[in-house]
Amino acid sequence: MIDTATALLMAAVLAGTPLLLGALGEILTEKSGNLNLGVEGMMFMGAIAGLIGSYSYEQALTAAGFEPSGAISALVALIVSFLAGAFGALIYAFLTITLRANQNVTGLILTIFGTGFGNFFGEYFGLKAGGYVTVSSVTKAAFSPIHFPLLSDIPVLGKLLFQYNWMVYFAVAVALVMFWFFRKSRFGLNLRAVGEDPAAADAAGISVARYRYLATVIGGGICGIGGMYMSMVTTSGVWVHGCVTGYGWLAVALVIFATWSPLRGVLVAVIFGGLMIMRMYITIPGLPAQIYDMVPYLATILVLIITSVRQSKEHAMPAGCGLNYFREDR
Repeated sequence: MIDTATALLMAAVLAGTPLLLGALGEILTEKSGNLNLGVEGMMFMGAIAGLIGSYSYEQALTAAGFEPSGAISALVALIVSFLAGAFGALIYAFLTITLRANQNVTGLILTIFGTGFGNFFGEYFGLKAGGYVTVSSVTKAAFSPIHFPLLSDIPVLGKLLFQYNWMVYFAVAVALVMFWFFRKSRFGLNLRAVGEDPAAADAAGISVARYRYLATVIGGGICGIGGMYMSMVTTSGVWVHGCVTGYGWLAVALVIFATWSPLRGVLVAVIFGGLMIMRMYITIPGLPAQIYDMVPYLATILVLIITSVRQSKEHAMPAGCGLNYFREDR
């Protein structure tokens, strides 16, 4: 029983990590006042870009007669996926901040664009590679669980805390840094002011456009890294058509469930991750597998209902979120 619970919790952490990264990127974006519903599109862009970046690095070094490095390959995937997600977010930011387009419509368009972008280039490079795109065992090993001397060998606790791949710890570190940034740094406080009341922030000399651009683009980059996790860890470095489908929307729901708090996002991501892989560890005789697949989305609906009923200023969406700022209307 203990072994099953431990295995379930570990699997929940692994399944929840891409959700956490997607949610953190969206939290940063929404704190600035931009409601970017294109999380799934940016995750798709990051997923294919990270995989192709790592694959291209390996091919280039192999052609030159050198042995690829797993660490460098993983770093390339991280950087390229961030840039891809940031590029998608930049398109959104330009349309909504500079051209003042509707945020909801632009976010949905970005989701459609990013999904098509990821699946098209995944199939394109797959055909060029002879059927499908996959990275070498060297790169796959770079995303395998880390063994910490002594710590990983602690009974139960060692498995729960010290036997994950580096991206799990990276996601938690991003959440901690983001929590400190919002609460303790001057730039974080300015960003929150922009999201709550852009007119007041503008009157205080804070550049609303600059803060929204930076938060949106960096948030999109973090979402892209979440997509890279799907292609490099979840599918083991092999491109699978539609591998991100559904994760971006769950990440948006996770933002609401976590009440726009990065630290609460860590806990909620583990819960959502557990719901997604529950059928592999908890089986109910006669219950169709499709019912298990519905559970995360049913939980999302329930969360939306609860948060709508319980209106709390402390845990509410930033007041200026979803609204374009016009200085002339101040």
